[in-house]
Amino acid sequence: MEEEIINRVASSILEVFDLEDYYTKEERFQIDMSQWLTEGFLLREKDFREHLKNHDWVQYQDAFVAVNCSTDAIVPAWASILVTIYAVPFAKKIVNGSLEDLETAIYQDLLPKIDYSIYMDKPVIIKGCSKKPVPMSAYVLAAQYLQPFAKSIMYGEACSAVPLFKKAKP
Repeated sequence: MEEEIINRVASSILEVFDLEDYYTKEERFQIDMSQWLTEGFLLREKDFREHLKNHDWVQYQDAFVAVNCSTDAIVPAWASILVTIYAVPFAKKIVNGSLEDLETAIYQDLLPKIDYSIYMDKPVIIKGCSKKPVPMSAYVLAAQYLQPFAKSIMYGEACSAVPLFKKAKP
């Protein structure tokens, strides 16, 4: 007689909070200002402005954009601002920094809008493995929003979760 295999994870009351569920579909772009610097290091204002004027800004339509300089060039602050001015009519969001900084900013906008009350007094697992570029900062922020509601918070996968928080019993 075969013993029935019971999936205890599937039948548990554990709630999974998956940050990938909130990953937006918009395209992401990195604008590297070094492409418009002489030898990647020297900003010549006239040339820089000419490059910006001739750049195809339409490609950033409704996209998320990160603006940075990948070289060790000392770039004046106005350069990033000027790139932003050109991108504003097209991009949905622009940040100064890396693509990870961009993802952080996106999650900083999205996570406060979630109704966390659905996790009230429930054990919650913040899903770990991600196929999309979810930054660590998003996990940290999610934990902050979940903690006032969740009975407990774990991180990882249901089969191998790491306990992080347990609400004190009254």
